[in-house]
Amino acid sequence: MDMKYPIGKFQFNGEITNGITKDWINEIESLPRLLRDAVKDLDNEQLDTPYRSGGWTVRQVIHHLADSHMNAYVRFKLALTEEKPVIKPYDETKWAELSDYELPIEISLSLLETLHQRWTNLLRSQSSADMEKTFIHPDSGEVSVGKNIGIYAWHGRHHLAHITSLCNRKGW
Repeated sequence: MDMKYPIGKFQFNGEITNGITKDWINEIESLPRLLRDAVKDLDNEQLDTPYRSGGWTVRQVIHHLADSHMNAYVRFKLALTEEKPVIKPYDETKWAELSDYELPIEISLSLLETLHQRWTNLLRSQSSADMEKTFIHPDSGEVSVGKNIGIYAWHGRHHLAHITSLCNRKGW
């Protein structure tokens, strides 16, 4: 198993339909609950265990999800309200080294729950035309709202798998 990409990298080459985006939005909606379930019995030592050699700790993964998904939410809003905005990337590795990544995970779990409520409400209210709107990522190029929904559904599953695969390997 590839511990860095336990579910593989994001791939989708088909047509992004309303049904597909609905499924992806449901995945985004369920992530906070699945994440909370995955970490509910972990102690601080387990939370501070890297999911792989050279990887983030479980605690850092949870705080990263909050940071990443906050950025994503803003990027969606920019794409929906501006003409092809250029978004600002951030250095997620350096962010993971900041002191707020040492905080209790409950802070980011609660943030994810409320953020995902707003985010999925926003996404469900968009038309098919809105799904075609785009933003420009300096590294990835032009990304549509519809495809970005898939990317973030994958992103949540990807990091959840980091945690659950570690728990399985360790017998937690």
